[in-house]
Amino acid sequence: MEDRLRHFGAIIDRLIRGQCISRSEARDAFIEILQNEQPDLQQGAFLAAITAKGASPQEIAGIWEAIYEIDTVKVFPQVDGPLVDNCGTGMDTIKTFNISTAASIVAAADGVKMAKHGARAITSRCGAVDMLEALGVDVDCDASLVKRSIERAGIGIFNGMSGRVHPQALYRILSQIRFGTVLNIAGSLANPALPTHGVRGVYSQDMILPVARCMREIGYKRAFVVHGQGGDGTRGMDEISTLGKTAVAELGKDGEIHEYTISAEELGINRAHEIDIIHQGEREDEVLRLLRVISGKEQGPRREIVCLNASPVLYIAGHVSDLGKGVERAAEIIDSGRPLKKLRSWVAEQNSDPERHLEHLEEMIQLSSADEVAG
Repeated sequence: MEDRLRHFGAIIDRLIRGQCISRSEARDAFIEILQNEQPDLQQGAFLAAITAKGASPQEIAGIWEAIYEIDTVKVFPQVDGPLVDNCGTGMDTIKTFNISTAASIVAAADGVKMAKHGARAITSRCGAVDMLEALGVDVDCDASLVKRSIERAGIGIFNGMSGRVHPQALYRILSQIRFGTVLNIAGSLANPALPTHGVRGVYSQDMILPVARCMREIGYKRAFVVHGQGGDGTRGMDEISTLGKTAVAELGKDGEIHEYTISAEELGINRAHEIDIIHQGEREDEVLRLLRVISGKEQGPRREIVCLNASPVLYIAGHVSDLGKGVERAAEIIDSGRPLKKLRSWVAEQNSDPERHLEHLEEMIQLSSADEVAG
């Protein structure tokens, strides 16, 4: 036991000194964490050290491999077309409303098959799982029910903090921490459905290329990794920004990664103010605002940033030829009323008690339409 402690401690020492470890070392070290073979202090030190250093593509891939190999319930949805995931990693400094959830519903309404893998809020105030739970989706169900929802409704979400999805330990680890770690990336990539296409927002511009390279290494065919800037350029978000420039690393069909910068204005979107897109109020208030956006009742900055972030999902799935057309398509989808229909279908399929939760969703939709709900 002492030798194992010392070996693990030596790996932590290397990470603290800024040295990278190999994919196999990262995999083996994280298996020890998942199996609770190291003291809590050493487990926390490993996560803090590798996060502070900035994880390499090989380190992220190694941790992903450990989680997927021994701590992920695997399912294989039978769908036509690519299976796509879309999420942010959290840990960013501008706490927006849950843009990726709304963008996923919009894309699914156009027929993109979405296999989301999210969590409850750790570094934000309201994670994807929190939002969808409030809307009526059963977020604590078995992975098999999520698989059925993806096949029948075209969208589903696996709860990364559930023992029914990650039965060994990931749920234990995530439930005990309230700070962002490399698990925000590696854990989110351990999707039970193993999608081939993904859009990822990351918390730092320095992480864009490593995450894109990691996604290629673990088998993604198309990926779109972004980090958006705030208005003053000093802070950022794990989304495509309407406040400033957004840096992109795109994994193309040719297997090459292309880096470039985009701006909302170039894609026909007005520059926004931070107050317009940040998380405001309690979870229920945010849910009502999300419903107003996807139902087409709210115009303005929130709708625009949802269209902007639905665009790369539509693009990598082959529904549009470029991001500009993706923004236009997303707006058309919202105005058609299809996102609300898609949400109803999702609640109906990913649920053990669909009738009760559909009634709740209809009540929320009615509330979101009331004049007193702020836009």
